[in-house]
Amino acid sequence: MDFLKIDGSYGEGGGQIVRSAVTLSCITNKPVQIENIRKNRKVPGLRPQHLIGIKLLSKICNANVEGLEIGSSTIKFIPNEVENSSLKENIGTAGSISLILQVLIPAISISKKSLKLSIIGGTDVPWSPTSNYTKHVLAEAYSRMGIKFNMKIIKRGYYPKGGGKIELEVFPSKKIIPINLSHRKTKLAKLLCSYSKFSVNKINVQVKKARELLEKEGYTITSEITNEPALNEGCSMLVYSFDPNSIVGCDGLLTNKMNDLGKSVSNDFASCNLGVDNHLSDMLVIPSSLINEMSVYRVKKITKHLETNLYVTSKITECKYGIGKLDDGFEVRITGKSKT
Repeated sequence: MDFLKIDGSYGEGGGQIVRSAVTLSCITNKPVQIENIRKNRKVPGLRPQHLIGIKLLSKICNANVEGLEIGSSTIKFIPNEVENSSLKENIGTAGSISLILQVLIPAISISKKSLKLSIIGGTDVPWSPTSNYTKHVLAEAYSRMGIKFNMKIIKRGYYPKGGGKIELEVFPSKKIIPINLSHRKTKLAKLLCSYSKFSVNKINVQVKKARELLEKEGYTITSEITNEPALNEGCSMLVYSFDPNSIVGCDGLLTNKMNDLGKSVSNDFASCNLGVDNHLSDMLVIPSSLINEMSVYRVKKITKHLETNLYVTSKITECKYGIGKLDDGFEVRITGKSKT
């Protein structure tokens, strides 16, 4: 059997390249061999949080997987037919649910199948989009591209205990359509803040800081603060806005190291005045690589995650892409090969 070989040490060199490769393998039905997984990390090879998403995807597309174990530096992923599925999963740690959903949602929907999933783990944890970001920002972007999902946050799960619960439903895509996001014009934004076991005064201080900074920049803010009990203390904040030419969301967590959450998130949001935020820029690559027409979007900077996804998608889908420098950021153009 011929395998498309992917260098897992390229670009970001972490779990992102593995997630993207197996997602595209599932959609295109091309076997992949991912080598040098996390080669340059302090602890190289697959970690526990990487296994769950691959295992779930392998169930859904009846894949044969070789090397799927902790510490493995090479895996072979051999997909078969994607099936409609209904699954329950418990990560068992505070492993990120959002990162797992980044694998499952496009793989299922673009393959014109459906999924019902109940999953327990970390909803709002470091080095990952918050669950509110996935529910609101990613859902809006994917919806405009013809990929639809519903997500319910049943219980929050913060690091280190996890225990959060998400219920997800993914719908078959009728057709994937290109996206064009150039510049934010709206001055309306929404702030969501969820917390557990912090004092309400501490949370109100963070929300007030965020509102004041954004209002100073000319934004009108609608805010929603919710106390949602979790196994340990935690707090997540998201500021986001949509208009016909932009989808922008910036999020963060309140921790001992990040005790100025309101200022950090609001400043990030105010500075993202182009078509998409830095995190969304890499999440749009996979669906864009599977459309015959060109997708175009503008972003403040080219992240390692974006570079990594462009590398993987071009290897597997043979999509064409280009990055142009602007006075205030970059323009990304992707023309893919249709799956639908």
